[in-house]
Amino acid sequence: MAATQVIRSEWTKIRSVASTVWTLSLAVVVTIALGMLISALSKNEFDTMPRQDRVSFDPTYISFAGMTLGQLAMIVFGVLVVSNEYSTGMIRTSLAAVPRRAAFLFSKIAVATGLALVVALATSFATFFLGQAMLGPHRTELGDPGVLRAVVGGGLYMTLIAMFSMGVAAMLRSPMLSLGILMPFFFLISNILGNVDATKKIGRFLPDQAGSRIMQVVTPSGDDTPYGPWGGLGIMALWVAASLVGGYVLLKRRDA
Repeated sequence: MAATQVIRSEWTKIRSVASTVWTLSLAVVVTIALGMLISALSKNEFDTMPRQDRVSFDPTYISFAGMTLGQLAMIVFGVLVVSNEYSTGMIRTSLAAVPRRAAFLFSKIAVATGLALVVALATSFATFFLGQAMLGPHRTELGDPGVLRAVVGGGLYMTLIAMFSMGVAAMLRSPMLSLGILMPFFFLISNILGNVDATKKIGRFLPDQAGSRIMQVVTPSGDDTPYGPWGGLGIMALWVAASLVGGYVLLKRRDA
């Protein structure tokens, strides 16, 4: 089967499965709604904040507060895109139609990544503009230094989260097992490692903590992170590459 036919086939699979469409829609709604809520609360509390917090106040990063839950939906999307065929048994039919496993896997990932990127960038820009509207006099502008980078970076961050989840799902094959590992990893283990003094230096190199740096415009006082915004996104990209290579190697070596 030609590459264009494989890509067209994967696009048909993704858009015909209701769960993947709903998870992307949920990512948009949750990210925007929570970002607006946190921005509105921050506006009301700004005058009562300690002086140090007002000095380091980052209106751009505040508007992205919803990314915490939005990435949950992106994780689910990434897992379902890859593992749905394993749970339904359709993987045997797919591999029979596309015996070249590299073409099969990376066509699926390319289509899903393209869709995730479009949705994530649209969500990031909408979240920023609506969040700034909620912040009122404490808002920032897209043309201010570092802001456009942070907004574009927010879309890239959510896309990389989805890609990392695809790689993990390709390795584990089971949607329940994949989600059972990814959810605690991002929402429990990463937070613990990043907030405990003994493990903080390790935690900052985890994919979510490194990648989220791209969305920061104002560096918090006392921050000694050894990499910048693009460096953090690069670290996250390395995690993504490792997960995708691992998924391909295991797909190539084992039976469907």
